[in-house]
Amino acid sequence: MFLRRVAVGATKLNVAPANGRFLLRHMSSRYGSTAEEREARATWVKQLNDPMEVVAPEVVDIIELEKARQFKGLEVIASENFCSRAVMEAIGSIMTNSSSDGYPGARYSGGTEYVDIIENWCMERALQVFRLDPAKWGVNVQTLTGSIANFQTYTGLLKPHERILSLDLPHGGHLSHGYQTATKKVSAVSLFFETMHYRLDEKTGYIDYDGMERSASLFRPKLIVAGASAYARLFDYARIRKICDEHKAIMMADMAHLAGLVAADVIPSPFEYADIVTTTTNKSLRGPRGALIFFRKGVKEINKKGEEVLYDYEDKINNAVFPGVQGASHNQKLAGLAISLKQAMTPEYKAYQQQVLRNSSKLAQCLIEKGYELVSGGTDNHLVLIDLKNKGIDGSRVEKVLEWVRIAANKNTVPGDVSAVIPGGIRLGTPALTSRGLLEADFAQIAEFFDEGVKLALKIKAAEPKGAKFKNFETTMKSNKEFQSEISKLRREVEEFAMQFPTIGCDKETMKY
Repeated sequence: MFLRRVAVGATKLNVAPANGRFLLRHMSSRYGSTAEEREARATWVKQLNDPMEVVAPEVVDIIELEKARQFKGLEVIASENFCSRAVMEAIGSIMTNSSSDGYPGARYSGGTEYVDIIENWCMERALQVFRLDPAKWGVNVQTLTGSIANFQTYTGLLKPHERILSLDLPHGGHLSHGYQTATKKVSAVSLFFETMHYRLDEKTGYIDYDGMERSASLFRPKLIVAGASAYARLFDYARIRKICDEHKAIMMADMAHLAGLVAADVIPSPFEYADIVTTTTNKSLRGPRGALIFFRKGVKEINKKGEEVLYDYEDKINNAVFPGVQGASHNQKLAGLAISLKQAMTPEYKAYQQQVLRNSSKLAQCLIEKGYELVSGGTDNHLVLIDLKNKGIDGSRVEKVLEWVRIAANKNTVPGDVSAVIPGGIRLGTPALTSRGLLEADFAQIAEFFDEGVKLALKIKAAEPKGAKFKNFETTMKSNKEFQSEISKLRREVEEFAMQFPTIGCDKETMKY
């Protein structure tokens, strides 16, 4: 009505500058407050549009320090990666403002028409990336993390206290697969479900599939997990499928670490065999932090009456995600995911994943040549798991020295360990630094840096008082100027090496530190 009155001249407009902007004043009729009233009373609006540098310079400073850490250091944590600038722009966008409980076309609130488009893109692209037939597979893209995705799968498909068989944590498994000790339910999964673990053959470092089969015969699991967080070899999905069929168990593949390699079709896919496939989106897949749950749909089998029996996973999984475990999805994450999945269908992405494998192979070769023992003797994927016992040092002390010299790695349990706090191994991965453009020769240099770090850790340990605990390790280092000098020297070498390579997601020229 107001615009019609303006059009016929019944209402005059007065446009006057205010605070560098032009305010529209309605002279003869009024709808709501005036601009002057809002400016006088709604004082919070300006603050909401102030940049981070004005509102929280202390946070900006921390971000700048983190930029410097990532640029000047070497990220070899196998579960880390650098997502693209485009993805980060989406994650920091106004998509974070919208609430969208429910699913596209079936929301519990309005204002979701554009969120629906983004979520539908994510589902379509997720199926395309992994070369899946939408008549046979569906996917939930709302789940927030890999651990939550796994828990949602269990709660959707299992009754409380039904049984899960999964890889033991000290042998490369993951907490979200139901880890427990003889005295403690460590993972919440083991509180709500009964869990049992298969293990590696400690002589070979490969999964003991015969042992898995024996355990399944005794335990009779409802669900078997084919997945790991520190296993450098490929899974025999066909063998696991056979074991599942023998016990009428659901086969769930957790490919969180392997998703990018599977997407690029450079390692075997679990989709041919699994009923459910879960994955994070931020590791080798190189997207935003989040997760996906894929589920079979369509015809499962023909029964004795000649009738089609359909998979019933779709509703169970979707209901477990919402409203079962979580509320509204994080729509800024979905926007970033749509971008990263689009990038995962490019030739550059395939070339990247091929290089991830070449770099991992080179790193393993160099470490073996330096006398390090690798669990399973090598690698078929993006990571290597180093057993440090033959070096006389533990993973915690080595991790700490590496951190001091700007190499981010993580201590890890290896077969035979009794403590996850002071484990006997270190896990290294190649996805993050491959994203920065490092090639085989560069990972040979990383092996050199790693070896120097281990030798330095051994020197510091030798100077510790007899029976000293790990907390005394840093004290020993700080009390010795020679150790401090060696750490400073190695740190400078690492920084000089790391700064040759591009930053991801920020411009080197604009960095503060």
